Amino acid sequence: MGDSLKIDFDKLSHNYEDSLTSKMIPTIWCSGCSLGTNLQSFIRGALSAGFDLDKELVMISGIGCTGRASGYVEADGFHVLHGRAIPFATGVKYANPNLEVVVFSGDGDLFAIGGNHFIHAARRCIDMTVICTNNSTYGLTGGQASPTSFVNTVTPTTIEKNDKPFNLVDLALGSGAAFVARYTSAHYKILPRIIKEALLTDGFAFIDLISGCPAIYGKRNGYPTGEYMVNNFLETSVEIVPKEDNSHLLAENTTVEFDRTKGYTKIPIGVFRRESK
Repeated sequence: MGDSLKIDFDKLSHNYEDSLTSKMIPTIWCSGCSLGTNLQSFIRGALSAGFDLDKELVMISGIGCTGRASGYVEADGFHVLHGRAIPFATGVKYANPNLEVVVFSGDGDLFAIGGNHFIHAARRCIDMTVICTNNSTYGLTGGQASPTSFVNTVTPTTIEKNDKPFNLVDLALGSGAAFVARYTSAHYKILPRIIKEALLTDGFAFIDLISGCPAIYGKRNGYPTGEYMVNNFLETSVEIVPKEDNSHLLAENTTVEFDRTKGYTKIPIGVFRRESK
């Protein structure tokens, strides 16, 4: 591991108290979890885009660890039924088109019971931003396999091996999303800019935010601590710069690779589509 990739955790800044609901802090999230960093990146991105969180933005989340995020931000938020964040967000957007509508939820919530809602919202290019904290597990309920869990990873619900996971970038591209990106929670310096761009997109914007659950999934599958996880993300990320017509973005170009004894081995990152509806 090169020294340039290491993060000095003692120097990280957390200075967005005014944007957080103080009575809800501390969060329920475990030590080393990606979700705190992801939430801060979102707040930074929304503020840099010029939104008044209290008056102009609505944050909607489903069930799971990520589902708690909507209650931590000083904005109107809804913690809705499992898998129903996107249809609820659609209703909010149609009721008040002037609001900036954000869905902030996990891979299990968005792509298992909520998967059908995702592909049709992207196909219709509804004007909302969907940020998926993709940690490849149902963390809140004990680490069961999710639609993005990798083949041969260890979970309580994969006795032999898991099915092939969804490639969320390919799914979003194929469904017709206007903006599609993938980064990891370790890219906290880049993420606010990417989130800002997604929020300002006219149409359906999607960010596959590769994250980690070191407390449960990681201990079983190659990254036992948060620090190891973050540096693993940075070491294995490979930026892809798509051509204008996106013609070279085949499945093998955007597929995330994982080894349960080492953690991630390849994470293709970047902005894969920029369009307007």
